[in-house]
Amino acid sequence: MRYLDEYRDPDLARRLLAELAATATRPWTIMEVCGGQTHTIVRQGIDELLPPGIRMIHGPGCPVCVTPLETVDAAVSLAARPEVIFTSYGDMLRVPGSSSDLLQVKARGGDVRVVYTPLEAVRLAEHNPDRQVVFFAVGFETTAPANAMAVLHAARTGLGNFSVLVSHVLVPPAITAILDAPDNQVQAFLAAGHVCAVMGWTEYEPIAARYRVPIVVTGFEPLDLLEGILMAVRQLEDGRAEVTNQYIRAVRRSGNLAAQAAVRQVFEVTPRTWRGIGPIPASGLALSPEYHAFDAERRFAIGPTATAEHPECIAGEILRGTRLPTDCAAYGGACTPRRPLGAPMVSSEGTCAAFHNAGRRPLSTVEER
Repeated sequence: MRYLDEYRDPDLARRLLAELAATATRPWTIMEVCGGQTHTIVRQGIDELLPPGIRMIHGPGCPVCVTPLETVDAAVSLAARPEVIFTSYGDMLRVPGSSSDLLQVKARGGDVRVVYTPLEAVRLAEHNPDRQVVFFAVGFETTAPANAMAVLHAARTGLGNFSVLVSHVLVPPAITAILDAPDNQVQAFLAAGHVCAVMGWTEYEPIAARYRVPIVVTGFEPLDLLEGILMAVRQLEDGRAEVTNQYIRAVRRSGNLAAQAAVRQVFEVTPRTWRGIGPIPASGLALSPEYHAFDAERRFAIGPTATAEHPECIAGEILRGTRLPTDCAAYGGACTPRRPLGAPMVSSEGTCAAFHNAGRRPLSTVEER
């Protein structure tokens, strides 16, 4: 980004914080959905600088963290097959499955490769016709267009040795599930700017109207987030519940129509189980019947498997925003980024990793010093 410093200006940050303090007359609870936003908030200490009474809850917006345990186990199983070149983004390699992770498979001799785009995996398939190349297609709506384009390219070129293990999830159903939960405390949301750059924000308008919650499409820099919080608090104070756009430099209401068309062509909406949260209706994407030939689960006849989360991990409660990483007995001890028990300590967007990297410690530890 060319003009990055402007979105990290400390004087402007102080002015936004002062305006927040002058605007808020009562306590408000706001959730940022995106893990990238969580890392900025925690790293910059924004949650600790907010006026008393304004509380941020960190949401389930880490696609690595919510990838179902059974899907991680399927990835581990596929990667161990001698005929397979298993490709993935790097942050999936250390996500723990029931008994192993992809990095351990690689250490044992599995052909596991990190790629930066799904088209790299397509090229690997083109250059290795005697091997089966599988791409781990995870993510929210942000990564779905590129994954759709990879499948379309493979279909057009008749590439018979390329397939995808799909674990796409959708943001609006997750927001609805949070609002429907009996222990919900969220009064407003900061929506993820990159998701809305693809999808726009029309899907959020019925949610805001039905549940009477403000939703502010927000960017990822400190000033983006402070302005987004201020916009949400203004609505809450005024009794309004609208979808507004802070991230005007990147997001339009209609989103990217070409990207949406590619996603609709390749994928269809499906129920999806979210790791730590459970099943959410119509919250995922699966390959549509026309592209079932590129479905790794079908190609390799992957069936259901028994899974078990680590008993000390409270990732589900953290992903739902009902507890903080520092509430976990394993945090910073049995569970660290080098030895993670759960996915939120692995991912670059995970809340536990954000807290750990920022040096946050349990309150009891701080009080003992």
